[in-house]
Amino acid sequence: MARIIYGSELSVKLKSDMAHQVEQYTRIHRQPKLAVVLVGDDPASMSYVKGKEKACDAIGMASKTYHLDGSTTLDTLLTLIDGLNHDHTVDGILVQLPLPDHLDEQQVLSKIDPSKDVDGLTPISMGRFFANQPGFKPCTPLGIMALLKEANVTIEGKHAVVVGRSQLVGNPIAQLLLRANATVTMCHSRTVDLEEVTKTADILIVAIGKPRYIGANHVKDGAVVIDVGVNRVDGKLCGDVDFDMVEPKVSVITPVPKGVGPMTITMLLSNTLQAYRLHEGIDV
Repeated sequence: MARIIYGSELSVKLKSDMAHQVEQYTRIHRQPKLAVVLVGDDPASMSYVKGKEKACDAIGMASKTYHLDGSTTLDTLLTLIDGLNHDHTVDGILVQLPLPDHLDEQQVLSKIDPSKDVDGLTPISMGRFFANQPGFKPCTPLGIMALLKEANVTIEGKHAVVVGRSQLVGNPIAQLLLRANATVTMCHSRTVDLEEVTKTADILIVAIGKPRYIGANHVKDGAVVIDVGVNRVDGKLCGDVDFDMVEPKVSVITPVPKGVGPMTITMLLSNTLQAYRLHEGIDV
């Protein structure tokens, strides 16, 4: 039977540590602050934003949400971001995705000051990341690496298989695993004989966006499985891994919900705190 690694539990521990840091810093310095830009009334996006506000409050970090109408023009949105770039009380800027169809996502993200890009999504941040230069790393991959560390998973020398090639998860987690000296294979929805590849994995990261896509036949005995997927089926959340079928075969697995998801917001807080220390000149 697998050991189940709950990101929800690790998140509490990490946020407690950050709350202590914020308490120490704010004795001398201003309060760290995250600015969130939400365009439109997408229920999922609104829920995510509320979760981020709650997480900020839990560690003593200020947050402000700029909720714009769904018909907001590109010029209006870019002007807002420019103002936040120049606001010295703001450490992190997050534009909640997806944006309405009439807004150019890349143009919007490119407007964010890289020193405040706590999501790690601007072209400059991504370029620095893939060039292994200092900068902000994407939050979900950072959360995955934290979970592997918490589970005492040995990465060096292991074969890691990543299912999914998105810029948000698949590509960056492959890079982080390579830097930890794993041998990495990347797969996706068009990989031929996917099952033959995934069952060679010591560490399997699944972020393909298909509910219960990975079954028992896709994994080898004793593998470590990290499920990044979040899908809603019959009103209930499930991952990209068929948890009930896979869990008896593997050594470590993350559930959905309460697995990777809570770690994404926690790493957002960590990145914002890192930006704050940079802006305030705080050495660690």
